[in-house]
Amino acid sequence: MLLSDLMREGRASLSALYPAEEARSMVEMICGDLLGTRPYTAVVEPGFQVTEEGAAAVRAALARLAAGEPVQYVLGYAEFAGRRFRVGPGVLIPRPETEQLCRLARERAESFSHPVRVLDLCTGSGCIAWTLALDLPGARVTGVDISDEALSYARSQPLAVPGMEIPLFLKGDVRADLPFPEASFDLLLSNPPYVCQSERMQMRPNVLEHEPPLALFVPDDDPLLFYRALARQAKRLLSPEGLGLVEINAALGPDTERLFRDAGFARTWLLRDFSDRDRFVIFQKNAAAAASWPVPEK
Repeated sequence: MLLSDLMREGRASLSALYPAEEARSMVEMICGDLLGTRPYTAVVEPGFQVTEEGAAAVRAALARLAAGEPVQYVLGYAEFAGRRFRVGPGVLIPRPETEQLCRLARERAESFSHPVRVLDLCTGSGCIAWTLALDLPGARVTGVDISDEALSYARSQPLAVPGMEIPLFLKGDVRADLPFPEASFDLLLSNPPYVCQSERMQMRPNVLEHEPPLALFVPDDDPLLFYRALARQAKRLLSPEGLGLVEINAALGPDTERLFRDAGFARTWLLRDFSDRDRFVIFQKNAAAAASWPVPEK
């Protein structure tokens, strides 16, 4: 059958769940992955034919999308910071906001005269850990997560290149003691669970029904529980000049920044994301080091 007809059929099958533009994008992604086509193939080659086997594979993938499964799970990967990360049920899909967190960390890493030591707590797919290990030559990166399923994805990401320091992934609970000596790390990053249970109704079914609740939700009566744990870990594990960077619930920006300030960090910043929403808190341990680093830009 014609590729244009198959794509039209695919968009129609997704119209009940997704806006037209999003449905179109997902159909293009599926066709590109399974058929090797480009988004413009049906336009520049209007007679492009798809085999019966190819059409059947595309329809099977579209059926999973129509049932609400995230497109990244159907494809088996998610794009993040210019690389493909393996994802699937049991691991959180990396978001563009977290790419901003990695960029902020890369900027800060330039101020260290030695290869940075990085701790990524609640590492999930390992997207933060691998990105910094690849982007910061010589960086020694450790990722920690409580989920065996998430750790299996983090450890098996097909991203290693010759000469790089492979991230170390360990099982651990950020709320408990972690097996590291004091002042072990220059950078501490985390994208912990921060979605309140009361926000569930605002979430789309493809997230709510498929991505792991363990990586998403916190109780309404204690929404900052992971940030208290992160503050405690950072006080012990950051080097004197060390810096922490965390992704946060946009509705709790000032409260989250205040938590780290009250925990005794010398300087804290609340930064907005590309949607102009409170999304990151940065905190520095040492007053002298904090004074030498200007307020970061968004």
